[in-house]
Amino acid sequence: MGSKVVAVSEMVNQIGHKFEPGNWMTLDQDRINSFADCTEDHQFIHVDEEAAAQTPFGGTIAHGLLTLSSLVKLCEESSLYPENIVMGINYGFNKVRFLAPVRAGKRVRAHVEIQNVEPKDEKRYVVTLAITVEIENEEKPALVAEWMNMMVAA
Repeated sequence: MGSKVVAVSEMVNQIGHKFEPGNWMTLDQDRINSFADCTEDHQFIHVDEEAAAQTPFGGTIAHGLLTLSSLVKLCEESSLYPENIVMGINYGFNKVRFLAPVRAGKRVRAHVEIQNVEPKDEKRYVVTLAITVEIENEEKPALVAEWMNMMVAA
């Protein structure tokens, strides 16, 4: 694990680099409830443990967007940065697919590969990361995504 810092001239040569899986993060009920409050998405499947227990999921599940928003933390040690980085800016997503629900209390972690590095000018690069979010002890991942970040060097 660990971020990769390279000379600006080496940015485009990093395509295909795979990072070790990141640290585990628990998506517990408190975190799910906080996200529900923040987004005002209080659908019972996320916050009502009794009612959610009666569904095929057998309990509450994390919001897909909570899992997606967690990429910031899940990928913090698995990214590419140019030397003398000034800032990284969320640039968007090419693709996001939610493949399996994350039950409350489960742990997730990210597998990250550098899919593309697109120079915008001599100091700005769009780095596209191919990400798979693994759910501990489950075969199917929570999500797959292509996440684009603008990296700005000094």
